[in-house]
Amino acid sequence: MNSYGVGANMARHRTGLVLGALIGLTGGPMGMLFGASIGYYLDKLIRSVAGAESWTQAKAQTAFFDATFYVMGKVAKADGQVSAEEIQYAEAVMTRMQLKGASRQRAIECFSQGKEVDFDLAQVLEPLRRALANNASVRQMFIEIQLQTALVDGGFSAAEGRVLAQVCQLLGITQQEFEAVASRMKSEQSFHQSGGQGQGGGQGQFEGSGSLGLKQAYGVLGVPQDCDAKSLKMAYRKLMSQHHPDKLVAHGLPDEMMQLAKEKTQEIQAAYDAVKKFRK
Repeated sequence: MNSYGVGANMARHRTGLVLGALIGLTGGPMGMLFGASIGYYLDKLIRSVAGAESWTQAKAQTAFFDATFYVMGKVAKADGQVSAEEIQYAEAVMTRMQLKGASRQRAIECFSQGKEVDFDLAQVLEPLRRALANNASVRQMFIEIQLQTALVDGGFSAAEGRVLAQVCQLLGITQQEFEAVASRMKSEQSFHQSGGQGQGGGQGQFEGSGSLGLKQAYGVLGVPQDCDAKSLKMAYRKLMSQHHPDKLVAHGLPDEMMQLAKEKTQEIQAAYDAVKKFRK
């Protein structure tokens, strides 16, 4: 298990570790280690039994909705000041989700609370981790939304990177998985800016955007420019399956976020079409 996985397990079962170590304190260092080990496995067992609670689609969607805006606020404030671009992005997400009334107010409150210095990420992300334990695609969608928050003002800072690393650790996302998503997101942002479709945009000026747009199109698909046709198609199909709106909603993505998933598939489709057209 890599350091991310170990860290996530330690954070998840820290109560059992600490209590076990305290109980074993009288036995010296070895007693503490033994106690911590017993505490860890007991905590894991208890959570396994208690965690057998039924995570209905509605519960998972609520956990995802709240965590999205809490973490968005945390990421935006990570470097000390929330930029105008980050505020505009948060508002744009709410608008694209067609949030109104109580739902929009809830999103605003979560975003505001996430900006607080003493905000506890673990408390918010633990329910989401349990809800999405077997749903890697929905976890990926979550981290994509947070990466977009960090990238919206040009790139994520070291402070934003630390928050995102903590988010990944708490959700059980490996560093390798995060880096792959981050690379695709950066390419997606450049591809969109160069005229590629997605996020409500049209094909626009992509045809005249030159090699930069083409390079970013490959990046959106997560493949090198010299990949063969089979690898290209496999990458495309995998990404389309991972971002299929109906599948994501069925596994915990809030209904209101279906539009975000649709925009993702549009971006992927536009990148694939651009590459295919170039290769003809």
